[in-house]
Amino acid sequence: MPVITNIDDLKRIYERRVPRMFYDYAESGSWTEQTFRDNSSDFHDIRLRQKVAVDMSGRSTASQMIGQHVAMPVALAPVGLTGMQHADGEMKAAKAALDFGVPFTLSTMSINSIEDVAEHTGAPFWFQLYTMKDEDYVRRLIQRAKDAKCSALVITLDLQILGQRHKDLKNGLSAPPKLTAKTIANLMTKWAWGIEMLGAKRREFGNIVGHVQGISDASSLGAWTAEQFDPSLDWTKIEKLMEQWGGKVILKGILDPEDAKMAAKLGADAIVVSNHGGRQLDGALSSIRMLPRIMDAVGGEVEVHLDSGIRSGQDVLKALALGAKGTYIGRAFVYGLGAMGQKGVTTALEVIQKELDTTMALCGERNVADLGPHNLLVPQDFCGRWQE
Repeated sequence: MPVITNIDDLKRIYERRVPRMFYDYAESGSWTEQTFRDNSSDFHDIRLRQKVAVDMSGRSTASQMIGQHVAMPVALAPVGLTGMQHADGEMKAAKAALDFGVPFTLSTMSINSIEDVAEHTGAPFWFQLYTMKDEDYVRRLIQRAKDAKCSALVITLDLQILGQRHKDLKNGLSAPPKLTAKTIANLMTKWAWGIEMLGAKRREFGNIVGHVQGISDASSLGAWTAEQFDPSLDWTKIEKLMEQWGGKVILKGILDPEDAKMAAKLGADAIVVSNHGGRQLDGALSSIRMLPRIMDAVGGEVEVHLDSGIRSGQDVLKALALGAKGTYIGRAFVYGLGAMGQKGVTTALEVIQKELDTTMALCGERNVADLGPHNLLVPQDFCGRWQE
């Protein structure tokens, strides 16, 4: 068993173990991937203030996100195709999150269905909704999430049209993989992954196949999905979706202060400062760079979370110190899942919690609730050198 000391250790195992098209799906952004890179590298510009001769005993990373007690303010982000990273990936990631005490968010584009995850975990989880043109399908999808006792609806706002991701197009990304000469050659080197996938409960999009008329195979599913993202989504439609759900709502994909104000006005329980992991608008600012502006705009009106770029507990601490009440990890837990299944997700969470706890102590704090700007050294032009 290799010694895992950081998330990059899991990433190296993940790359060796998972087929190239699914590795590339997770480890890529749109167009030039500038925003994808900036999401992580911009955290490095923020420095930490060391404090000494402070009582560091009795520390706690426990907190709350939208009123839910969490072992640390970190949720597993919605990631499509998770069940292709490891057999029954969504179910295993959800179980790891449940056992650890953090929220799991199931993607609309998951391999395991809402019902699969509910049956496997027996506990509430969050469900992420993509708005589709097929309003009847969306209505039934929301009802299925209600029936599964999902405790929050996460509505993604930044995927009305799909940003171009060069690697996915060149790899012919599909679930299950199309058996071309290129993919067969690669799959032959990933025999452990393949053996596990033979026993998987599902290998297609479980929330769609069997729930949409005329969807019976990968080709019909691909055609339907490509046409279904709703480019007409606006605040009126978002409000109707919130009313239809009737429970706690998190609006994900906020990167502009005016959009944040609209989300707060609608009564969202939380917003997620996110650029979809750099997979949509390439050239947008990183989430961490936009967080201070969002906090200035709505920090006193709505709970603010941050997604995109987090690879360590230090990244989590920096986001919390800048005002976020919660954070999300996507790629970080996928690395663990692809590397070692459920145990790998647990390992990723353990790594991040240990880094958060140790860094918090060395910054002179004993509780994540006490973190603030006083723990950081932020460049003067960190979020203000661009003219609007």
